[in-house]
Amino acid sequence: MKRFCGVLMAGLVAAFAWGGAALAADWPGTPTVTYPKDNPYSPAKADLGKKLFFDPRLSGSNIMSCATCHNPALGWADGLKLGKGHNMAELGRHTPTVINSAFSPTQFWDGRAATLEEQAKGPIASAAEMNQNPEALIAELQAIPGYVAAFERAFPGKGISMDTIAMAIATYEREVISAYAPFDAYMQGDDPLAISASAKRGWDLFRGKAQCISCHSGPNFSDGRFHDIGVDDGDEGRIAVTGKDRDRFKFKTPTVRDVTRTAPYLHNGQEATLMDVMRYYNRGGDRSGNELKALNLSEAEMHDVVAFMKSLTGQPVVVVLPELP
Repeated sequence: MKRFCGVLMAGLVAAFAWGGAALAADWPGTPTVTYPKDNPYSPAKADLGKKLFFDPRLSGSNIMSCATCHNPALGWADGLKLGKGHNMAELGRHTPTVINSAFSPTQFWDGRAATLEEQAKGPIASAAEMNQNPEALIAELQAIPGYVAAFERAFPGKGISMDTIAMAIATYEREVISAYAPFDAYMQGDDPLAISASAKRGWDLFRGKAQCISCHSGPNFSDGRFHDIGVDDGDEGRIAVTGKDRDRFKFKTPTVRDVTRTAPYLHNGQEATLMDVMRYYNRGGDRSGNELKALNLSEAEMHDVVAFMKSLTGQPVVVVLPELP
């Protein structure tokens, strides 16, 4: 099956600020995931990262893994309004999907991690999330011969450390890419009938009257930036990271790829369905002074935009659970 990677390269970002009708020739081919120079890809590293991602021993309780909150069967999220952490305590934000996180310039809703490697370390050590002592985790993995051998294959001579743990997990997460979707088949001319007439109208609205393309741009349908969309829940967002008042109430633009699998929506999970999201945007948000304005879309037009967004969902990534050491 064709795979659509949606990498946000500078040239592509410029090319996909569509102002008029996009032609099939304008749609990109299949760009590939890029890996950091200090963490290049290797099959051994990806295999180790997969084991670690699904291993509950990475948590202090030994019952939570990365996959507990980023479940492949739930769109690589958890399907909950707000995430659950240590002892099932409710967290402050909705769990973001891992899908296409390889193409995001920063991680988490507030962008507090610059890389996937940095992101992988955060939840493990967080008392609110996986509540694992890093030194205890390293000692636990060092006592498992299968892991000692796997780390040696992936990181010859480097051993087990939080850095190598994070590098392996990040390598695996970069493989979680959305599949070729009906919209891709339509845009690339492979199948002019791949999407419905409603979805085609929705695509015109998405990049026109509905103004979605202002933030959900590029082949990954995210500008990777931070915006205040008027959520009225008291969460001040990115200002906690930057300390800059201009970042108050701003959160990262999520991808719309595979969006049908990642409900509920927004950083606090307040919108249960895509139509709820459309109605939220249509009224211009819930708090004054944000970046939105009322769109004045009809119910029929909102249904068309939803039909378009649904066309961005491809076949699910099939995951075979690893056998843990």
